[in-house]
Amino acid sequence: MAEWGPMRLVISSFVGKAPQRHMNLLAAGEAFSCLEQVARLKERLRSPWIIGSPDPVDQPALKMVESVRRVGSGDLTPMASVAGTIADGVADFLFARGMTKVIVNNGGDIAIRLKTPYFVRVGLRENVDRAAFSRVLTLNVPIEKGGAAFGVATSGLGGRSLTRGIATAATVVAETASVADAAATAVANASFVEDPGVMRRLAESVDPQTDIAGMPVTVRVGKLDRKTRTLAIAQALDLARTLVKKKIILGAMVVVAGDTGMTDFFKHQLFEA
Repeated sequence: MAEWGPMRLVISSFVGKAPQRHMNLLAAGEAFSCLEQVARLKERLRSPWIIGSPDPVDQPALKMVESVRRVGSGDLTPMASVAGTIADGVADFLFARGMTKVIVNNGGDIAIRLKTPYFVRVGLRENVDRAAFSRVLTLNVPIEKGGAAFGVATSGLGGRSLTRGIATAATVVAETASVADAAATAVANASFVEDPGVMRRLAESVDPQTDIAGMPVTVRVGKLDRKTRTLAIAQALDLARTLVKKKIILGAMVVVAGDTGMTDFFKHQLFEA
């Protein structure tokens, strides 16, 4: 495990079936390096990246900008992909050094790299603030010549970051954790529906250090009727399906007050826990 400030990574790497603890320790150093590079540009990365702005030189920051641009949601700053980007950086570090299976979990944003065929099982939560898994996503991904890479990220009410929607969990699978992280934030935000049971406040009143000052965020969701839940899920999945069609993500699952909706990718690979 590598932990520093908001970053808490669980790092696993293997050659065949043999765990590589010494490589995990080296990778922890890479995680701290990634975080330091992000910190140097923190203030700039906390603002929307305007088209035409010069791209950052540091690789983590550049990937954060590129991921948010790909997702295309105007209310996201590059910080929407920071956890997934760091997970990717650590996973790529290990994969480049001969590991055949790498899993890096940065607080629920997961980067996975595979050199040979494996079944990878990822536990999913219906509420991001609860530890229990309700379903298991089983990933059996074809291995190309250079290996397989993908990421899994979840956003929603009660998570580490603020949300503008009412989803208790919006989970996205993409080819990188960086893109999955940004997309999960956008999909969760898209679930917002006006309702007397939904309370919102300006982001800076909840977190003075927020990167989305001036925007309303959800702080409480009361009892919702079925029509409201259905509409919230439909809105989130509309965005998810657009991103799937553009080949930006592989799929998404959205949960609102116990009701669940998902794209085809999840329907084919999801099982009860």
